[in-house]
Amino acid sequence: MQCDTFDIAIIGAGVVGCAMARRFTLDGARVVVIEKALDVLEGASKGNSAILHTGFDAPPGSLEQACIAAGYKEYLEIAQEMSLPILKSGALVLAWSSDQMAQLPKLIEKAHTNGVTNVANLSREEILRREPNLSPALIGGFEVPGEYLIDPWGTAHAYVLQAIANGATLMRNAEVLDGDFEGTSWSLKTTQGDVRANHVINCTGLYGDIVDERLIGSKKFTITPRKGQFVVFDKPASKLVSSIVLPVPTKTTKGVVICRTIFGNLLVGPTAEDQDSRTDASTSRGALLDLHAKGVKMVPELSQYEVTTAYAGLRPAAEFSDYQIKHDSERRYVTVGGIRSTGLSSSLGIAQHVSELLQNSGTQFRAVSSPVIPTPERLSEYHERDWQCPGGESIICHCELVTKREIERVLDGPMPPATLAGLKRRTRVTMGRCQGFYCTGGLAALTEGRLVRPMGSRNGS
Repeated sequence: MQCDTFDIAIIGAGVVGCAMARRFTLDGARVVVIEKALDVLEGASKGNSAILHTGFDAPPGSLEQACIAAGYKEYLEIAQEMSLPILKSGALVLAWSSDQMAQLPKLIEKAHTNGVTNVANLSREEILRREPNLSPALIGGFEVPGEYLIDPWGTAHAYVLQAIANGATLMRNAEVLDGDFEGTSWSLKTTQGDVRANHVINCTGLYGDIVDERLIGSKKFTITPRKGQFVVFDKPASKLVSSIVLPVPTKTTKGVVICRTIFGNLLVGPTAEDQDSRTDASTSRGALLDLHAKGVKMVPELSQYEVTTAYAGLRPAAEFSDYQIKHDSERRYVTVGGIRSTGLSSSLGIAQHVSELLQNSGTQFRAVSSPVIPTPERLSEYHERDWQCPGGESIICHCELVTKREIERVLDGPMPPATLAGLKRRTRVTMGRCQGFYCTGGLAALTEGRLVRPMGSRNGS
C-alpha cells in the first residue's frame, strides 16, 4: 500500500463502516476503508433481520435514538435515487399475555416521545382482521406504520460502492495490527502494508474494544458478542403475514420477530445468547426448534411450511445501554462501538453524527458537487429482477432466479467478491431452497480463477 496520506481511514467494512465511507467521500474527504476479512460484511453485518426501524422503542434522548431517527430519514430520502429496495409493511407490536398488555401504554408513550407519533392502539379483532393467520390467543397490540423491509447486504454494498465510485479506496484482507499518532496524522500498520491518515475512525463492531487497545492503548467498553439465531421458511410461507410482527421487547432483546424478507421468505428470530467467541456464528438444533415452536405458536399455519435454511448473527453488545461513540479530537480518533442490533437502521445517522463531530473540531472538506451513483444490485423479490429484463434468460440458480449476467457483472465490478459467501450476499446464488445442490457445479465453472478462496476449497463457502 502506498504511503500517501488519506484524510480519513475507516477501519471495518460492516454496514456502519460502509455508510461512514459514503458520508465522508461525499463530504469531499480522501477515504480509505480497511477491512481485515476477504470481503465486506463478514462480521456482525452479515446476519440480521433486515428491517428499517423507526426507533419507536429506543431509549428517549439516547444517541442511539437520535442516530436511528436520522438514519431512517436519510434512507427514505436516498432510496429512490440510489434504487435501494424498500418495502413498506408496517409493524404490529403484539401482547400475548396480560403482563405484556400492561406494558403497551408505556411503549406507545415512548414512541411519541421519540417523534413516532403515528403509532396507534388496535383491538384484538382489528389485528386479526389485518392478519387472520395469527393465533387467536393474542390479546391486543398497536401498529407502527413506518417500519420497512430492506436488503441488508445490497444496502451496505450500495454505500461502499458509491464511496468507491467517488474516489474512496477499499483495502481487504488488511488487518490493522498497530498504529501511531505522530502529532498531525496516523501511521497504521496493516497486514497489507502501512497506511497514513489524518483521522482514524474505528468501526470494527465485534472487535471495537480490541482495536481501541491496539491504537490508543485503552478501551472504554468491552464487547460481549450476542448471538441471534434465525429460522428462514420457504417462500410460500410469506403469504401468512404482511406486517412485521414484533413482540414486547425486554432489556436485552427486541424478542422474536416474524416478518417477510425483501427476498420473499418468512423469517422467525432472533434468539439472544451472550457468548465469549467473536467468530462462532453456528446454529444449534435446540434453539432452532424453539424458534420454530414460537413461530408456530404465533402463526399456527407455519407448521405446514418447510424451512429453507437457518443462520446466526453476532451483535456487538457492550455493557452500556447506549452507543459508545467517542471523539478524541487531540489524537484525531473516533470510536464507534456498542451498536448492537440497530446498526442497519442507524448507520447513515451514525455517519452524519461522526461527520458533525469532525466538523465541530474544525475539520472541513469540500463536498462532491455531482456524486456518481452506481447501478445497484437487484435482489428484492418485490422489485424488478435481472431475469425479468431483456437478455436475462440464462439462469444459473433457479431457486433464487440468479442469472449468469448478474454473477458476471458482480465478478467484473469494482468490488468483486473474494469468496462464495461474498458472492452469495451480492447475488443470492445458492441461497434458495436447494441450498446450491443443483447449481454448484455450474457456479464453480463460472467462478473458476475468479475467487480468492475458490469453491471447493476448505472454508470456501
